[in-house]
Amino acid sequence: QVQLVESGGGLVQPGGSLRLSCEASGRIFSIDAMAWYRQAPGKQRELVAVESTGGRRNYADSVKERFIISRQYAKNTVYLQMNNLTPEDTAVYYCHARGVVSDWLGAESTYWGQGTQVTVSS
Repeated sequence: QVQLVESGGGLVQPGGSLRLSCEASGRIFSIDAMAWYRQAPGKQRELVAVESTGGRRNYADSVKERFIISRQYAKNTVYLQMNNLTPEDTAVYYCHARGVVSDWLGAESTYWGQGTQVTVSS
């Protein structure tokens, strides 16, 4: 079984920064893509940023130029550096892993973390 564990959320003032971390643990041969989603109260979960194998990165328009996603492949870890935060960034942030291969057959699975709260408020 594969688990994703996030950390780094919290309360920050507008204009501040936070760094989220997510480590995938368990029987893992490879992971195709790792991403961050977020869900604000009363809204649908949305993709924030994703990094696929090979370093391809994509961001939601609302976070471009402010957030940076990065992966440490050897540790099956993904980070989200969030800068110049605004109250609109307040949400529960979820880690997501896609294309996780855990056996020699090569079957792929998808996993979610439990979420970490980010609150931007003065």
